[in-house]
Amino acid sequence: MATVLDTVSIGVVSVSDRASRGVYEDKGIPALQEWLTAALKNPVRWSTRLIADEAPLIEATLIELCDVERCDLVLTTGGTGPAPRDVTPEATLAVAHKLMPGFGEQMRQISLNFVPTAILSRQIAVIRNRTLIINLPGQPKSIRETLEGLAASEGRAAVPGIFAAVPYGIDLIGGPYLETDPERCRAFRPKSAVKPAPTDPT
Repeated sequence: MATVLDTVSIGVVSVSDRASRGVYEDKGIPALQEWLTAALKNPVRWSTRLIADEAPLIEATLIELCDVERCDLVLTTGGTGPAPRDVTPEATLAVAHKLMPGFGEQMRQISLNFVPTAILSRQIAVIRNRTLIINLPGQPKSIRETLEGLAASEGRAAVPGIFAAVPYGIDLIGGPYLETDPERCRAFRPKSAVKPAPTDPT
């Protein structure tokens, strides 16, 4: 009997003035889709957007993905530094119903293992209705590290990536049940929240 997994609707937003103008190729959307495709066992319905660093545009895009496209998860990349044009966190807060500060704290914790300038990053996560929105870094390497975490090494414990908490977070706001590939990301749920994958009744 074939296993049937819920389809998850994911919005991916790359915020970049130059990439949106075609000055250089956007690498944020492909990096996110590649990682998520490998990490998730669920079928995914994608909604991708490449936009400029303009707060009203970012806000409108997030509202569209949450309220019109009905995405379960929206991931943004770019625009989270301290520069004047970096306004992704402000735009995200403007559309938020609940703040989820732990995601930003953990992303900075992971990145501080590599660069001291990680304290300058301003990534946040919020909930709008039944959508979890997470601001991620702009570089593909940093995207992968924050989602996946750091493996244990001699004398150092593993640092969990933020995506390990995403499936249960989506459970709690009424979204689909996400299954991950443990080779890429082992999702954590309390034992009471773990359920067998649904099966095709036919």
